[in-house]
Amino acid sequence: MTASDNDGLGVDLHLELSAAGGRRAVLIAALREAVRGGRLAPGTRLPPYRSLAADLGIARNTVADAYAELVAEGWLTSRQGSGTRVADRVAAPAPWPVRTTAPAPLPYDLVQGKPDPAAFPRAAWLAAARRALTAAPHEAFGIGDPRGRIELRLALAEYLARVRGVRTTPDRIVVCSGAAHALRLLARVVGPAGPWAVEAYGLPFHRGLLAEAGVTTLPVAVDEDGARVAEIPDHARAVLLTPAHQFPTGGPLHPERRAGVLEWARASGGLVIEDDYDGEFRYDRRPVGAVQGLDPERTVLIGSVSKSLSPALRIGWMCLPSALVDPVVAAKGQREPYASATDQLTLADFLASGGYDRHVRRMRQRHRGRRDRLTAVLAERVPAVRVTGIAAGLHAVLELPAGTEPAALAAAARRGVAVEGLAPYRHPDAEDPDRTDGLDTPDRPDRPYRPDGLVVGYATPPERLYPRALEALCAGLSEALGS
Repeated sequence: MTASDNDGLGVDLHLELSAAGGRRAVLIAALREAVRGGRLAPGTRLPPYRSLAADLGIARNTVADAYAELVAEGWLTSRQGSGTRVADRVAAPAPWPVRTTAPAPLPYDLVQGKPDPAAFPRAAWLAAARRALTAAPHEAFGIGDPRGRIELRLALAEYLARVRGVRTTPDRIVVCSGAAHALRLLARVVGPAGPWAVEAYGLPFHRGLLAEAGVTTLPVAVDEDGARVAEIPDHARAVLLTPAHQFPTGGPLHPERRAGVLEWARASGGLVIEDDYDGEFRYDRRPVGAVQGLDPERTVLIGSVSKSLSPALRIGWMCLPSALVDPVVAAKGQREPYASATDQLTLADFLASGGYDRHVRRMRQRHRGRRDRLTAVLAERVPAVRVTGIAAGLHAVLELPAGTEPAALAAAARRGVAVEGLAPYRHPDAEDPDRTDGLDTPDRPDRPYRPDGLVVGYATPPERLYPRALEALCAGLSEALGS
């Protein structure tokens, strides 16, 4: 039987009571077994004896006597004002095998794309949650609109217009559970009717996601001005770009190329999918508006809070052309893929109250300081390494002499540094453009130039570990480069 606490303490208790024997003895045996088997952990609060007696249909004195005996035996404790609890010293067996050892992670995490978890604005987020939940209508806690909470879509429309130059309305915004979820939905709606063009350097996870959906990807070369959009094939169904800050090589898409990709879309009937990656974290240049603002009917803008707030929130969005709203909502389906309504309400308040702006400005200042320390230490310790892609974002690319990337990764790992090489980000069919970077000529000039490098994230390490992480990184690079 299941006992619940009718006195408002919020305790439910499931007990197996056998039919044989006196009720007191049966109840004592059931409680002992629940503790012994680990279902009632040390410190668990039990229902008041009146509530338990009412739910089990037995006399109050029977429950009171059972509690008293178990307290006397040491199974339970009872204190005035604290109720009856499972004794802390009762050792219950683990309900499943417990691993006693685990692989030790590298102590210095310089992997890109991960904000410092300790930087999450807990107090401000909690205040926003209280305001949002207090003001929320009752229907907010029922089955929601598959497009997302209207409060969040209104707040996003205002914020994106103000900060990113986006032209949209709340009815053309669809909330999803992150950028990857958005890509999956678009792959179902837009592809695989034809191949997608993608930047020659980008997240392998995204290429794999598209491949799983049956979408063939065609690489488009990138240089210091972003993707070479003139090379997008006419038969491509869509092109996926990171115009605000090309990922991972860095730099915004040149204005002429922004106009060029929209000309391609109009002429071919294709779609521009704009991943607004790192659009808010800029340091040494003026803000760059979204391509979507130039032609909202030819562009989908994808954004999320995974870098600005936390990947644990699982909230993203799409600003869609009007013709794609209904197909995307239909592909999203019912209920299961929705982002949490309470998180959506909280983010809406956080945006509307200015808390998000304040957090981004604070983090922008912090990230700029970390980037400056990275470049200064590298210039002093390993001057042969060229640092690029640092005008925005949460990472830098360290360009290395040809053939040294594997050695640099291995040397960094020996010093406890988790960092990634540039090679995994390269499309397997990509050929790099003619060099303009001044690096040494490769040994094989007949082959396409494929630069070696490291992608170094500077946002994740705690402040106390960051200097040591940079020291270890430089030591590894010095060893690998023989300097």
